[in-house]
Amino acid sequence: QVRPVESGGGLVQAGGSLRLSCVASGSIASIQAMNWYRQAPGKQREWVAGISTTGSIYYADSMKGRFTISRDNAKNTVYLQMNSLKPEDTAVYYCRQSMGDGLTYWGQGTQVTVSS
Repeated sequence: QVRPVESGGGLVQAGGSLRLSCVASGSIASIQAMNWYRQAPGKQREWVAGISTTGSIYYADSMKGRFTISRDNAKNTVYLQMNSLKPEDTAVYYCRQSMGDGLTYWGQGTQVTVSS
């Protein structure tokens, strides 16, 4: 089964930082883009940031300046560096792997909790 694997979540105080990792799986050469989403309790899942295989990077407006997405092709891994974390950043963070044939695969998520 193709499923990207996230890690790096945890409990952090407001103002702190975390770096999430997402290891892609399956046919790596067929990946078109990797995106991060998050879902807070009682809220809809929202898009956070994305990076394409060509290197294009996109952020949700509310994440710009605090979050940075990057990748390490040698490790088939995409990262999400999160700085100046706020309690409202508390959520389960998911990685979505988008393939060139249109299929997408979700990871199981990693919990980020920011205490005030």
